[in-house]
Amino acid sequence: MTQTQTRAAAPTTGVPAVRLAGLAKSFGSVRAVRGIDLTVRPGEIVAFLGPNGAGKTTTIDMMLGLSRPDGGTAEVYGMDPQAAVRHGLVSAVMQTGGLLKDLTVAETLRLTASLFSDTRPVEEVLARAGITEIADRRVVKCSGGQQQRLRFAMALLPDPELLVLDEPTTGMDVTGRRDFWAAIREDAEQGRTVIFATHYLEEADAYADRIVLVSQGQVVADGTAAEVKSLVSGRTVRATLPEADVAVLQAIPGVETVEVRGDSVLVASTDSDAVARHLLTHTAARDLEITSRGLEDAFISLTAEPAAEAGPAAGQTTEGARR
Repeated sequence: MTQTQTRAAAPTTGVPAVRLAGLAKSFGSVRAVRGIDLTVRPGEIVAFLGPNGAGKTTTIDMMLGLSRPDGGTAEVYGMDPQAAVRHGLVSAVMQTGGLLKDLTVAETLRLTASLFSDTRPVEEVLARAGITEIADRRVVKCSGGQQQRLRFAMALLPDPELLVLDEPTTGMDVTGRRDFWAAIREDAEQGRTVIFATHYLEEADAYADRIVLVSQGQVVADGTAAEVKSLVSGRTVRATLPEADVAVLQAIPGVETVEVRGDSVLVASTDSDAVARHLLTHTAARDLEITSRGLEDAFISLTAEPAAEAGPAAGQTTEGARR
């Protein structure tokens, strides 16, 4: 970290927290990011999702000023990302690294605080991250989840306007994850902006105000969880049906996939009514359930390589959805 100036020198009122315009980055012949446009408003919690190799990390690196784009621009609170970092406006919680194993948790925070000109009290961020009780524990003795909470506390020290989180709850148990997101939601209600990348899609669904899906270096969907899920048509019909005839079910108009799990069958279809009628009138199926597609279905469909290569699908837009 570098010594920061005070945040008072960097006004943030009335400007986007993050603005990416035509952002592009290549590594040799590999085009990692291909013209990403993204604007994040102050106080938003945004999930930044995509499969491995989609360009998420490269985009985040440019957002944090860790690398320079080959094309386009990246601004954080109206300024160059490196300037925003110097002003203490931005903190990041990365998945690994950044910890000295022989220091205690409290010593780590005091050392980090000494690198800034103005920080929140160490005791406050310990409590905020839920690690007060392990303040005297050496980092090497902390679990993976506890180390991730320590990184969160370190990021809170300069009281940043923007928090960028990379797999923030890796290693945390269920209670730890719930408490972590409760703290994040409270921060966002007070105006802090949060952008996070995660492989836990249920976290994005439950806690993000907005979901941005990236595939092959481009934004393929951008909207609320409900809007993103609505981009994938159809529903899933689940029923108890021992010895299901998969071939017959696949022949029903509108059926996309049929999956057998023990005595249960799951049929994804654009015409769930037709599937339900067939199951109820032509089979011994019982316990039928019809559900809308989930975020996982949307993630798989919208980030699939063939779809990305084919370009934007007709009609797959919402007010916030775009490529």
